[in-house]
Amino acid sequence: MLLSLSPPGLPPPDPSNRVANNTDAARLGQRLFFDTALSANGKVACATCHVPGKHFSDGRPLAQGIGATGRHAPTLLGAAWAPFLFWDGRKDSLWAQALGPLEAPAEHGLSRMGLLHGVAARHDASWKKVFGPLPDLSDRRRFPAQARPVPGQPKHPHHVAWMAMSAADRAMVDRLAADAGKAIAAYERLLVPGISPFDRYIKALRSGDPQGGAHLSDVARRGLAMFIGKGQCVACHNGPLLTDQAFHNLGLPRPVGASGVDLGRTIGADTAKRDAFRCDGPNSDVPESQRKEACAELRFLNPRFVDFQGAFKTPTLRNVALTAPYMHDGAMATLAEVLAFYGTRAGEPLIGHRDLLLDQVPRDLPVADLVAFLESLSGPLPPAALLAPLDHQPQATPPGSAHGQ
Repeated sequence: MLLSLSPPGLPPPDPSNRVANNTDAARLGQRLFFDTALSANGKVACATCHVPGKHFSDGRPLAQGIGATGRHAPTLLGAAWAPFLFWDGRKDSLWAQALGPLEAPAEHGLSRMGLLHGVAARHDASWKKVFGPLPDLSDRRRFPAQARPVPGQPKHPHHVAWMAMSAADRAMVDRLAADAGKAIAAYERLLVPGISPFDRYIKALRSGDPQGGAHLSDVARRGLAMFIGKGQCVACHNGPLLTDQAFHNLGLPRPVGASGVDLGRTIGADTAKRDAFRCDGPNSDVPESQRKEACAELRFLNPRFVDFQGAFKTPTLRNVALTAPYMHDGAMATLAEVLAFYGTRAGEPLIGHRDLLLDQVPRDLPVADLVAFLESLSGPLPPAALLAPLDHQPQATPPGSAHGQ
Protein backbone atom coordinates (compact mmCIF):
# COMPACT_ATOMS: atom_id res chain seq x y z
CA MET A 1 0.00 0.00 0.00
CA LEU A 2 2.78 2.44 0.90
CA LEU A 3 4.65 1.90 -2.34
CA SER A 4 1.49 2.61 -4.36
CA LEU A 5 1.36 6.17 -3.00
CA SER A 6 4.64 7.44 -4.48
CA PRO A 7 6.18 8.81 -6.63
CA PRO A 8 3.71 11.06 -8.50
CA GLY A 9 5.48 10.55 -11.86
CA LEU A 10 4.32 12.26 -15.06
CA PRO A 11 0.76 12.96 -16.24
CA PRO A 12 -1.02 10.36 -18.37
CA PRO A 13 -1.41 11.08 -22.10
CA ASP A 14 -4.42 13.04 -23.30
CA PRO A 15 -5.47 11.78 -26.73
CA SER A 16 -8.14 14.49 -26.92
CA ASN A 17 -5.45 17.19 -27.03
CA ARG A 18 -3.03 16.99 -29.96
CA VAL A 19 -0.74 19.66 -28.44
CA ALA A 20 -0.77 18.28 -24.89
CA ASN A 21 3.02 17.83 -24.82
CA ASN A 22 3.98 20.56 -27.26
CA THR A 23 6.45 23.05 -25.75
CA ASP A 24 5.32 25.95 -27.94
CA ALA A 25 1.71 25.25 -26.99
CA ALA A 26 2.69 25.28 -23.31
CA ARG A 27 4.37 28.66 -23.77
CA LEU A 28 1.24 30.03 -25.45
CA GLY A 29 -0.87 28.51 -22.69
CA GLN A 30 1.30 30.15 -20.04
CA ARG A 31 0.76 33.53 -21.68
CA LEU A 32 -3.00 32.98 -21.74
CA PHE A 33 -3.01 31.72 -18.14
CA PHE A 34 -1.55 34.97 -16.78
CA ASP A 35 -3.33 37.42 -19.12
CA THR A 36 -5.79 39.58 -17.16
CA ALA A 37 -6.94 41.18 -20.42
CA LEU A 38 -8.83 37.95 -21.11
CA SER A 39 -11.65 39.01 -18.81
CA ALA A 40 -14.58 41.37 -18.98
CA ASN A 41 -13.01 43.87 -16.56
CA GLY A 42 -9.38 43.38 -17.58
CA LYS A 43 -8.41 42.31 -14.06
CA VAL A 44 -8.97 38.55 -13.87
CA ALA A 45 -6.66 35.81 -15.15
CA CYS A 46 -6.51 32.08 -14.49
CA ALA A 47 -3.73 32.97 -12.05
CA THR A 48 -6.15 35.13 -10.06
CA CYS A 49 -7.76 32.06 -8.49
CA HIS A 50 -4.80 29.72 -9.03
CA VAL A 51 -1.96 31.73 -7.54
CA PRO A 52 1.45 30.17 -8.20
CA GLY A 53 2.85 31.19 -4.82
CA LYS A 54 -0.08 29.49 -3.08
CA HIS A 55 0.54 26.20 -4.88
CA PHE A 56 -1.99 27.27 -7.53
CA SER A 57 -4.85 27.77 -5.10
CA ASP A 58 -5.95 31.16 -3.71
CA GLY A 59 -6.31 30.84 0.07
CA ARG A 60 -9.94 31.99 -0.01
CA PRO A 61 -12.94 29.94 1.12
CA LEU A 62 -14.70 30.77 -2.17
CA ALA A 63 -12.99 31.78 -5.40
CA GLN A 64 -13.30 35.43 -6.38
CA GLY A 65 -13.24 36.53 -10.00
CA ILE A 66 -15.29 39.40 -11.39
CA GLY A 67 -17.79 38.37 -8.74
CA ALA A 68 -18.11 35.84 -5.96
CA THR A 69 -18.32 32.18 -6.92
CA GLY A 70 -19.96 29.39 -4.95
CA ARG A 71 -16.99 27.02 -4.77
CA HIS A 72 -13.46 26.88 -3.39
CA ALA A 73 -10.60 27.05 -5.92
CA PRO A 74 -8.64 23.78 -5.70
CA THR A 75 -4.95 23.50 -6.53
CA LEU A 76 -3.99 22.89 -10.15
CA LEU A 77 -0.92 20.85 -9.20
CA GLY A 78 -1.64 17.34 -10.45
CA ALA A 79 -4.85 18.33 -12.25
CA ALA A 80 -3.62 16.63 -15.44
CA TRP A 81 -4.25 13.23 -13.84
CA ALA A 82 -7.97 13.86 -13.31
CA PRO A 83 -10.48 12.17 -15.64
CA PHE A 84 -13.08 14.76 -14.58
CA LEU A 85 -12.49 18.36 -13.48
CA PHE A 86 -14.22 20.80 -11.13
CA TRP A 87 -15.69 19.78 -7.79
CA ASP A 88 -18.72 18.35 -9.60
CA GLY A 89 -16.79 16.82 -12.53
CA ARG A 90 -18.60 18.80 -15.21
CA LYS A 91 -15.60 18.76 -17.57
CA ASP A 92 -13.78 15.63 -18.75
CA SER A 93 -10.43 17.08 -19.80
CA LEU A 94 -8.00 19.73 -18.66
CA TRP A 95 -8.47 21.73 -21.86
CA ALA A 96 -12.27 21.70 -21.56
CA GLN A 97 -11.97 22.79 -17.94
CA ALA A 98 -9.84 25.77 -18.93
CA LEU A 99 -12.69 27.13 -21.06
CA GLY A 100 -15.30 27.03 -18.29
CA PRO A 101 -14.06 29.91 -16.09
CA LEU A 102 -13.39 32.09 -19.13
CA GLU A 103 -17.12 32.16 -19.88
CA ALA A 104 -18.43 32.03 -16.30
CA PRO A 105 -20.05 35.39 -15.43
CA ALA A 106 -18.58 35.42 -11.89
CA GLU A 107 -15.08 34.46 -13.04
CA HIS A 108 -13.65 35.94 -16.28
CA GLY A 109 -17.05 37.01 -17.62
CA LEU A 110 -15.79 36.59 -21.18
CA SER A 111 -17.13 34.60 -24.13
CA ARG A 112 -15.45 32.32 -26.64
CA MET A 113 -15.72 35.04 -29.26
CA GLY A 114 -14.23 37.59 -26.84
CA LEU A 115 -11.46 35.12 -26.04
CA LEU A 116 -10.51 34.82 -29.70
CA HIS A 117 -10.51 38.57 -30.22
CA GLY A 118 -8.16 38.84 -27.23
CA VAL A 119 -5.89 36.12 -28.59
CA ALA A 120 -5.78 37.81 -32.00
CA ALA A 121 -4.92 41.18 -30.46
CA ARG A 122 -2.33 40.02 -27.91
CA HIS A 123 -1.02 36.56 -28.78
CA ASP A 124 -1.21 36.27 -32.56
CA ALA A 125 2.47 35.38 -33.10
CA SER A 126 2.50 32.72 -30.38
CA TRP A 127 -0.75 31.27 -31.70
CA LYS A 128 0.53 31.12 -35.26
CA LYS A 129 3.58 29.16 -34.12
CA VAL A 130 1.36 26.42 -32.68
CA PHE A 131 -1.86 26.38 -34.67
CA GLY A 132 -1.15 28.41 -37.80
CA PRO A 133 -2.68 31.79 -38.65
CA LEU A 134 -5.97 32.82 -37.11
CA PRO A 135 -8.78 33.73 -39.52
CA ASP A 136 -9.50 37.42 -40.04
CA LEU A 137 -11.88 38.30 -37.19
CA SER A 138 -12.06 42.03 -37.93
CA ASP A 139 -15.62 41.98 -39.34
CA ARG A 140 -17.58 42.60 -36.12
CA ARG A 141 -20.92 41.95 -37.79
CA ARG A 142 -19.73 38.45 -38.67
CA PHE A 143 -17.61 37.99 -35.52
CA PRO A 144 -19.15 40.06 -32.67
CA ALA A 145 -17.04 41.36 -29.82
CA GLN A 146 -18.76 38.90 -27.47
CA ALA A 147 -20.74 35.80 -28.43
CA ARG A 148 -21.36 32.40 -26.83
CA PRO A 149 -24.24 30.00 -26.28
CA VAL A 150 -26.12 30.68 -23.04
CA PRO A 151 -28.45 27.72 -22.47
CA GLY A 152 -31.77 28.68 -20.93
CA GLN A 153 -31.24 32.40 -21.57
CA PRO A 154 -32.28 33.01 -25.19
CA LYS A 155 -32.38 36.80 -24.68
CA HIS A 156 -28.89 37.07 -23.18
CA PRO A 157 -26.84 39.45 -25.40
CA HIS A 158 -24.05 36.89 -25.80
CA HIS A 159 -26.55 34.24 -26.89
CA VAL A 160 -28.36 36.57 -29.28
CA ALA A 161 -25.03 37.47 -30.92
CA TRP A 162 -24.06 33.78 -31.06
CA MET A 163 -27.27 32.72 -32.79
CA ALA A 164 -26.89 35.54 -35.31
CA MET A 165 -23.66 33.95 -36.53
CA SER A 166 -23.71 31.30 -39.24
CA ALA A 167 -23.54 27.66 -38.19
CA ALA A 168 -20.21 27.31 -39.97
CA ASP A 169 -18.72 30.29 -38.13
CA ARG A 170 -20.01 29.02 -34.79
CA ALA A 171 -18.36 25.64 -35.42
CA MET A 172 -15.11 27.35 -36.39
CA VAL A 173 -15.15 29.52 -33.26
CA ASP A 174 -15.75 26.43 -31.11
CA ARG A 175 -12.74 24.72 -32.67
CA LEU A 176 -10.52 27.76 -32.13
CA ALA A 177 -11.71 28.22 -28.53
CA ALA A 178 -10.98 24.55 -27.92
CA ASP A 179 -7.45 25.09 -29.23
CA ALA A 180 -7.00 27.95 -26.75
CA GLY A 181 -8.06 25.58 -23.98
CA LYS A 182 -5.65 22.94 -25.27
CA ALA A 183 -2.76 25.41 -25.10
CA ILE A 184 -3.64 26.32 -21.51
CA ALA A 185 -3.85 22.61 -20.71
CA ALA A 186 -0.39 22.04 -22.23
CA TYR A 187 0.96 24.57 -19.75
CA GLU A 188 -1.02 23.16 -16.83
CA ARG A 189 0.28 19.66 -17.56
CA LEU A 190 3.70 20.97 -16.51
CA LEU A 191 2.36 21.79 -13.04
CA VAL A 192 3.29 18.53 -11.39
CA PRO A 193 3.59 18.07 -7.60
CA GLY A 194 7.13 18.41 -6.30
CA ILE A 195 8.96 15.66 -4.43
CA SER A 196 7.97 15.78 -0.75
CA PRO A 197 9.52 14.35 2.43
CA PHE A 198 6.99 11.53 2.12
CA ASP A 199 8.29 10.71 -1.38
CA ARG A 200 11.86 10.65 -0.09
CA TYR A 201 10.70 8.35 2.71
CA ILE A 202 9.12 5.94 0.21
CA LYS A 203 12.21 6.06 -2.01
CA ALA A 204 14.33 5.04 0.99
CA LEU A 205 11.93 2.20 1.77
CA ARG A 206 12.26 0.98 -1.80
CA SER A 207 16.04 0.96 -1.40
CA GLY A 208 15.77 -1.35 1.59
CA ASP A 209 15.94 1.10 4.48
CA PRO A 210 13.12 0.12 6.90
CA GLN A 211 13.38 3.53 8.61
CA GLY A 212 12.75 5.39 5.36
CA GLY A 213 15.92 7.44 5.65
CA ALA A 214 14.50 9.29 8.66
CA HIS A 215 12.55 11.53 6.27
CA LEU A 216 9.43 11.30 8.46
CA SER A 217 9.23 12.06 12.15
CA ASP A 218 7.88 9.43 14.55
CA VAL A 219 4.67 11.44 14.82
CA ALA A 220 4.24 11.55 11.03
CA ARG A 221 4.93 7.82 10.76
CA ARG A 222 2.22 7.13 13.31
CA GLY A 223 -0.09 9.33 11.26
CA LEU A 224 0.83 7.41 8.11
CA ALA A 225 0.09 4.10 9.82
CA MET A 226 -3.34 5.43 10.83
CA PHE A 227 -3.90 6.86 7.34
CA ILE A 228 -3.47 3.52 5.57
CA GLY A 229 -4.80 1.41 8.45
CA LYS A 230 -7.49 1.94 11.03
CA GLY A 231 -8.28 5.47 9.86
CA GLN A 232 -9.42 4.20 6.42
CA CYS A 233 -8.27 7.48 4.83
CA VAL A 234 -6.63 5.58 1.99
CA ALA A 235 -10.01 4.21 0.89
CA CYS A 236 -10.60 7.54 -0.91
CA HIS A 237 -7.14 9.13 -0.84
CA ASN A 238 -5.10 6.56 -2.75
CA GLY A 239 -2.62 6.38 -5.62
CA PRO A 240 0.31 8.76 -6.16
CA LEU A 241 -1.99 11.81 -6.17
CA LEU A 242 -3.71 10.56 -2.99
CA THR A 243 -7.15 10.78 -4.55
CA ASP A 244 -9.43 8.14 -6.03
CA GLN A 245 -10.61 10.82 -8.52
CA ALA A 246 -14.15 9.85 -7.51
CA PHE A 247 -17.07 11.72 -5.94
CA HIS A 248 -18.43 11.27 -2.43
CA ASN A 249 -21.23 12.74 -0.31
CA LEU A 250 -19.64 13.64 3.02
CA GLY A 251 -22.82 14.90 4.65
CA LEU A 252 -21.44 18.41 4.98
CA PRO A 253 -23.66 20.98 6.69
CA ARG A 254 -25.12 23.86 4.75
CA PRO A 255 -22.56 26.67 4.49
CA VAL A 256 -23.30 29.70 6.64
CA GLY A 257 -25.40 32.18 4.70
CA ALA A 258 -26.08 29.75 1.83
CA SER A 259 -29.51 28.79 0.54
CA GLY A 260 -30.72 25.95 -1.64
CA VAL A 261 -29.02 22.62 -2.19
CA ASP A 262 -25.92 21.95 -4.27
CA LEU A 263 -26.56 18.72 -6.18
CA GLY A 264 -22.87 18.30 -6.91
CA ARG A 265 -21.97 15.37 -9.15
CA THR A 266 -25.57 14.84 -10.30
CA ILE A 267 -25.50 18.13 -12.20
CA GLY A 268 -21.83 17.80 -13.09
CA ALA A 269 -22.26 14.40 -14.73
CA ASP A 270 -25.22 15.59 -16.79
CA THR A 271 -23.32 18.70 -17.87
CA ALA A 272 -20.25 16.66 -18.84
CA LYS A 273 -22.27 14.38 -21.13
CA ARG A 274 -23.78 17.35 -22.96
CA ASP A 275 -20.70 19.57 -23.15
CA ALA A 276 -19.64 20.76 -26.60
CA PHE A 277 -16.02 20.27 -25.55
CA ARG A 278 -16.32 16.70 -24.25
CA CYS A 279 -13.91 13.87 -25.10
CA ASP A 280 -16.14 12.34 -27.79
CA GLY A 281 -17.39 15.66 -29.15
CA PRO A 282 -16.59 17.50 -32.38
CA ASN A 283 -13.77 19.55 -30.81
CA SER A 284 -11.82 16.62 -29.41
CA ASP A 285 -8.69 15.35 -31.14
CA VAL A 286 -9.49 11.70 -30.45
CA PRO A 287 -10.01 9.97 -33.83
CA GLU A 288 -13.62 8.84 -34.20
CA SER A 289 -12.54 5.23 -34.53
CA GLN A 290 -10.89 5.41 -31.09
CA ARG A 291 -13.49 7.38 -29.15
CA LYS A 292 -15.35 4.36 -27.82
CA GLU A 293 -12.24 3.26 -25.95
CA ALA A 294 -10.59 6.61 -25.23
CA CYS A 295 -13.78 8.20 -23.88
CA ALA A 296 -15.07 5.17 -21.97
CA GLU A 297 -15.46 7.04 -18.66
CA LEU A 298 -17.79 9.51 -20.33
CA ARG A 299 -19.64 6.79 -22.24
CA PHE A 300 -20.56 4.89 -19.08
CA LEU A 301 -21.32 7.99 -16.99
CA ASN A 302 -24.85 7.85 -15.52
CA PRO A 303 -26.05 11.20 -14.13
CA ARG A 304 -28.99 9.46 -12.45
CA PHE A 305 -26.75 7.31 -10.25
CA VAL A 306 -28.17 7.86 -6.77
CA ASP A 307 -24.76 8.11 -5.09
CA PHE A 308 -23.98 11.20 -7.18
CA GLN A 309 -26.51 13.30 -5.26
CA GLY A 310 -24.65 15.83 -3.15
CA ALA A 311 -21.30 14.20 -3.99
CA PHE A 312 -18.12 16.14 -4.67
CA LYS A 313 -14.69 15.22 -5.92
CA THR A 314 -12.01 13.77 -3.68
CA PRO A 315 -9.20 16.37 -3.79
CA THR A 316 -5.54 15.49 -4.02
CA LEU A 317 -3.69 15.59 -0.70
CA ARG A 318 -0.45 16.67 -2.34
CA ASN A 319 0.54 20.00 -0.70
CA VAL A 320 -2.68 19.88 1.31
CA ALA A 321 -1.12 21.64 4.31
CA LEU A 322 -0.37 24.62 2.05
CA THR A 323 -3.73 24.94 0.30
CA ALA A 324 -6.22 25.78 3.06
CA PRO A 325 -9.15 26.21 3.44
CA TYR A 326 -10.80 22.89 2.70
CA MET A 327 -13.87 21.20 1.18
CA HIS A 328 -15.72 22.27 -1.95
CA ASP A 329 -17.21 25.22 -0.10
CA GLY A 330 -14.01 26.19 1.70
CA ALA A 331 -15.88 25.98 5.00
CA MET A 332 -13.10 24.32 7.03
CA ALA A 333 -10.09 26.45 7.88
CA THR A 334 -7.62 23.86 9.16
CA LEU A 335 -6.64 20.24 8.70
CA ALA A 336 -7.47 19.64 12.37
CA GLU A 337 -11.02 20.84 11.69
CA VAL A 338 -11.33 18.48 8.72
CA LEU A 339 -10.09 15.50 10.72
CA ALA A 340 -12.42 16.34 13.60
CA PHE A 341 -15.30 16.33 11.14
CA TYR A 342 -14.36 12.89 9.81
CA GLY A 343 -14.27 11.57 13.36
CA THR A 344 -17.89 12.53 13.96
CA ARG A 345 -21.12 10.97 12.85
CA ALA A 346 -22.82 13.83 11.06
CA GLY A 347 -26.55 14.09 10.67
CA GLU A 348 -28.46 13.52 7.47
CA PRO A 349 -26.95 15.35 4.49
CA LEU A 350 -28.90 18.04 2.67
CA ILE A 351 -29.54 15.61 -0.20
CA GLY A 352 -28.67 12.01 -0.98
CA HIS A 353 -26.96 9.84 1.61
CA ARG A 354 -23.66 10.15 3.44
CA ASP A 355 -21.00 7.85 1.97
CA LEU A 356 -20.99 4.55 3.85
CA LEU A 357 -17.18 4.53 3.82
CA LEU A 358 -17.29 7.25 6.46
CA ASP A 359 -18.95 4.88 8.92
CA GLN A 360 -15.66 2.97 9.09
CA VAL A 361 -13.67 5.97 10.28
CA PRO A 362 -12.94 5.75 14.03
CA ARG A 363 -14.23 8.49 16.29
CA ASP A 364 -10.92 8.87 18.10
CA LEU A 365 -8.68 9.87 15.21
CA PRO A 366 -5.21 10.97 16.39
CA VAL A 367 -5.44 14.43 14.88
CA ALA A 368 -1.88 15.57 15.65
CA ASP A 369 -0.38 12.41 14.15
CA LEU A 370 -2.44 12.68 10.97
CA VAL A 371 -1.69 16.37 10.55
CA ALA A 372 2.04 15.63 10.85
CA PHE A 373 1.75 13.04 8.10
CA LEU A 374 -0.30 15.34 5.86
CA GLU A 375 2.32 18.06 6.29
CA SER A 376 4.93 15.62 4.96
CA LEU A 377 3.11 15.63 1.60
CA SER A 378 4.20 19.21 0.86
CA GLY A 379 6.77 19.61 -1.91
CA PRO A 380 8.40 22.56 -3.67
CA LEU A 381 6.67 24.65 -6.28
CA PRO A 382 7.25 23.89 -9.97
CA PRO A 383 10.30 25.53 -11.63
CA ALA A 384 10.38 29.33 -11.40
CA ALA A 385 10.02 29.62 -15.19
CA LEU A 386 6.44 28.38 -14.83
CA LEU A 387 5.36 30.70 -12.06
CA ALA A 388 5.02 34.05 -13.84
CA PRO A 389 4.05 35.53 -17.20
CA LEU A 390 6.65 34.61 -19.79
CA ASP A 391 7.36 38.20 -20.73
CA HIS A 392 8.18 39.08 -17.12
CA GLN A 393 10.88 36.52 -16.39
CA PRO A 394 14.20 35.18 -17.71
CA GLN A 395 13.83 32.62 -20.47
CA ALA A 396 16.88 30.49 -19.68
CA THR A 397 14.76 27.53 -18.56
CA PRO A 398 12.10 26.62 -21.12
CA PRO A 399 8.74 25.42 -19.78
CA GLY A 400 9.22 22.04 -21.45
CA SER A 401 12.02 21.25 -19.02
CA ALA A 402 9.46 20.73 -16.27
CA HIS A 403 8.58 17.36 -17.82
CA GLY A 404 11.79 16.07 -16.27
CA GLN A 405 10.90 17.13 -12.71
